[in-house]
Amino acid sequence: MKNSNDRTVHIKKLCAVAMFCAIAFIVSFCFPIKVQFLTFDAKDAVIAIGGMFFGPIAALTMSVIVPFLEFLSFSETGLYGLIMNFLSSAAFSVSASLVYKYKRRMSGAVLGLAASIVATVCIMMLANVFVTPYYMGVSRDDVISLIPTLLLPFNATKSVLNASLVLLLYKPFTTALKATRLVPRSASKKASPVITVITVVCAVILLAAAIFIYTHVLGGSFSFFAK
Repeated sequence: MKNSNDRTVHIKKLCAVAMFCAIAFIVSFCFPIKVQFLTFDAKDAVIAIGGMFFGPIAALTMSVIVPFLEFLSFSETGLYGLIMNFLSSAAFSVSASLVYKYKRRMSGAVLGLAASIVATVCIMMLANVFVTPYYMGVSRDDVISLIPTLLLPFNATKSVLNASLVLLLYKPFTTALKATRLVPRSASKKASPVITVITVVCAVILLAAAIFIYTHVLGGSFSFFAK
């Protein structure tokens, strides 16, 4: 009986992870936002939410699967895009889910997202310095010169946007997964209404600030649906 229950739980987890991968892939395809040669999409937020439900190993797995699907389908950046997408998704989602795994409260989610922002920015700066010159055919000095004006603000803004989306979307995802019984009803602790309101307000403020920086500092524009 126990083996049968374990198998059922395992199958439900696989189905849920596959669902998160599908949603993340659709988001990356339908809602790209470009700044020069860089592209932001919200797939890292979706993967991070999945990782917060099912753990850092699931987050890492999704961080491999979704960029690989992009690589096989609509990506225009080839192997370089695959590597950078993987690093960005893994840094953000694994950091958030790892902290949340040991502190499954709102404070743990906020701490995990703060860690994910720092980890993503640091890892992507190193990746741009050491990977971008090889694949883009530019000098390392040229890449380093772009850090303060483009690469740093872009990755910081992208990470803050994704963190804001996690805060806004975690509750709806929780409700949907519980309704479909893909996760048990005790999978997460219920936050008080006050904490929920504060979380939403903070997320909206962060989202608005990130969008302002994206449009007014980076000079980006929104382009919905990939061409």
